[in-house]
Amino acid sequence: MNNFIFTGNLGQNAEVKYTQSGGAVCNFSVAVKSGYGEREKTNWVRCSMFGKKAEGQLPQYLLKGTQVAVSGELSLEEWEGQNGKGAALALNVRDIDLIGGKQDAQQAPQQGYQQAQQQPPAQPAYGQAPQQPKQAAPQQAYDPNVPF
Repeated sequence: MNNFIFTGNLGQNAEVKYTQSGGAVCNFSVAVKSGYGEREKTNWVRCSMFGKKAEGQLPQYLLKGTQVAVSGELSLEEWEGQNGKGAALALNVRDIDLIGGKQDAQQAPQQGYQQAQQQPPAQPAYGQAPQQPKQAAPQQAYDPNVPF
């Protein structure tokens, strides 16, 4: 089983392209740091997502500097060009999670996402009664003489 899991920061904004057959491909690079101090090293992993994940809303949140956790199938891409031979790590992304990162760039999209998450669902799940919005309990002043 080939499953590579890592965390890192995006080196550039994600780019969505379409194949000749109309399939979406989202490409981005992630910097993965290892070691510490003077021995710290950064490796770059070229990541590609395909299909519905690539054409959905996720790519708009994949901005330069965003910290992500990524898992998928790892391979080594090798090539030979005018400047000699080269190689790069490549990942076919199965799963990606946003775990933090560049707040300035994400602030506007994230606000819209949070507002959408705060709205109650239009219909309850099958077999469940509709839920009423929860009311916050009234705040009472702290009295050190009253036990908990």
